[in-house]
Amino acid sequence: MSDVIDSRQLLAFVTVLEQGGFTAAARELGLTQSAVTHSMHALERDLGCRLLDRLGKRITATQAGEALQQHAVQILATMRQARTELTHLGQWGSGRLRVAATATVCQYVIPAVIREFRESFPNWTIQIEPVDTPDGIAALRERRVDICVGLEPESQGDLSFRKHASDELSFIVHPLHPWAEKGAADPAQMATQNYILYGKRSLTAGIVTRYFAAKGITLRSMIELANTQAILELVSLGLGVGILANWVIQEPLNRGVLQAIPLGRRKLRRSWGCTILKGRRLSLAEETFCGLCKASWEQVFENR
Repeated sequence: MSDVIDSRQLLAFVTVLEQGGFTAAARELGLTQSAVTHSMHALERDLGCRLLDRLGKRITATQAGEALQQHAVQILATMRQARTELTHLGQWGSGRLRVAATATVCQYVIPAVIREFRESFPNWTIQIEPVDTPDGIAALRERRVDICVGLEPESQGDLSFRKHASDELSFIVHPLHPWAEKGAADPAQMATQNYILYGKRSLTAGIVTRYFAAKGITLRSMIELANTQAILELVSLGLGVGILANWVIQEPLNRGVLQAIPLGRRKLRRSWGCTILKGRRLSLAEETFCGLCKASWEQVFENR
């Protein structure tokens, strides 16, 4: 005996009770009375108990039948809901897109992408989850999002990264900082500076740490923040040295509030783009979204 109850038998069972008889149920279901009767006998044999009684001319449920009816009504309602949702998803131009994106991407890239995406897919629901790239990759691997827009992930065994742009990190200092006056950083002073950096769990923090470790430098004094604007505020007050990309801080650089200093002869570059699970075939809407992200990155860098 199977643990799973035949859904067609459940539908016939509920219909018999709703219609009060086999003949009316058969008419409702578009079946013969014999087929409905046979289906009910098969269901009772499968479950090992009587489900239906005849009260005069009307068919009623036994105690076991009443218990089954409660479950059957819920099961059939869930199945109808599933069909409705699948039908909706199967309609042209309808669907759901779940995206994880870094705070920087949400601020500079995503708004233009959503505006353009809506024009082509007005009936799609877009869910944006602001996270650091490592958390976005974790959500991607757990199938909680469809696309992660951010920095290139460090480990890509099960991932596929589509590069859209790259940038270069620099020291960001107050105009009165000694490095600003020289226009260059003093290697002998790098380990002694008070650094104001993005949080340790971010990919940028890992990239920066490895970069200086290769130079034999350990950044000992650090203030960690999860917001670029907060980093800029502290640096503009002369409380430390930031390490950021010039394009993110172009406005304060243009106003002379901050100054960018190269990290050294060896550049420290990052790659930005969309990450998806390797081997997964993207829908037209997802492909469009990734393409719009690339175009938005190009526009961001063109304007900075």
